[in-house]
Amino acid sequence: MTIDPLLLAKKLAFIETCLQELRTLARPERLEEDLKERRFVEHTLQLAIQGALDVASHLVSERRLGEPATNRELFELLARAGLLPPELIGPLRDMVGFRNILVHGYTAVDLTIVRDVVEHHLGDLDAFVAAARRLLS
Repeated sequence: MTIDPLLLAKKLAFIETCLQELRTLARPERLEEDLKERRFVEHTLQLAIQGALDVASHLVSERRLGEPATNRELFELLARAGLLPPELIGPLRDMVGFRNILVHGYTAVDLTIVRDVVEHHLGDLDAFVAAARRLLS
């Protein structure tokens, strides 16, 4: 498989759009009383995290870095290959776990965690996008 730089660039731009929308449109302080706000934030986070998973999967496959047993392992394989800063593994694995809760409803979504992600952890996805862009250039 060869890397499709245009596809990856589009996915990375989409992640950046989601992050910008969360930064400018989201009102995390209203999550508990505003269902529309909650749905917007949860869905936009889900889309951004899924975009990162798609990019990571593409890179792992293209570079033939191994067969991940789980989505979380995608980031470990990239870091092991020196393509992702090791300090991002934990935060990105946590994002995948958070996405799984949003998508599959394994447990009730803790709005405190949703708010924390929006207010303090969007930079982890920014750092992933930056690392992926370096690989494309």
